[in-house]
Amino acid sequence: MATASTKMPEPHAKSEAREASTPDPWEAAYLRFETPEEEIDKFIGRLKRLGARQWPRDAEIVELFCGRGNGLIALQRLGFTRLEGVDLSPRLIAQYQGSNCIVADCRELPFADRSKDVLIVQGGLHHLPNLPGDLDQTFSEMQRVLRKGGRVMFVEPWLTPFLMFVHFVSEIPLVRRLSNKMDALATMTEHEIRTYTQWLGQPELIKKVARAHFVPVHESFAWGKWNFVGTPR
Repeated sequence: MATASTKMPEPHAKSEAREASTPDPWEAAYLRFETPEEEIDKFIGRLKRLGARQWPRDAEIVELFCGRGNGLIALQRLGFTRLEGVDLSPRLIAQYQGSNCIVADCRELPFADRSKDVLIVQGGLHHLPNLPGDLDQTFSEMQRVLRKGGRVMFVEPWLTPFLMFVHFVSEIPLVRRLSNKMDALATMTEHEIRTYTQWLGQPELIKKVARAHFVPVHESFAWGKWNFVGTPR
């Protein structure tokens, strides 16, 4: 008779193990798009530009769609100490060496009402499968969780001339062969094409939903990005 340590797993357990160990093509491309330090430096610069240096250092901050946690590291390096992350991918969260990262859905946040000071999203909203429903639900949850006077910060892709040019170049086969970064970008785009084009194709709807939940404090559209900082209504 097999002991507990040598007992063979059931067939469904084998299947789940194989699925867990199989790399996701989008995640693999994301991981090679830029190094962790490159991403951290990008996030630090972005946070500074969007006013994070004026936030209290003891603010309770949650980064949604936190991925491998480099946004949290950027916040730590800026002096923030009360940080949490949320992402749907256990694979990506497992790469973060810190604590307080939760596998959860942004449409059903595992936080109490009026319990957080700042909620940050850096490149996650455009992955939502259904617009405007999922976006409205996500924003409603964020609005519920934020304290009065709290802040939201979004940075998402936006169809500016710069982004159009970058995607044009990234689709040239020779460029993809010569540039790992461009090939990774093109691969990510290919694997999220439905949600990505859905997002880029409805700018007025997206802005309308955002403004229904948040009062803009800062909003800009540059270098292929929508930068939004606001307070809950």
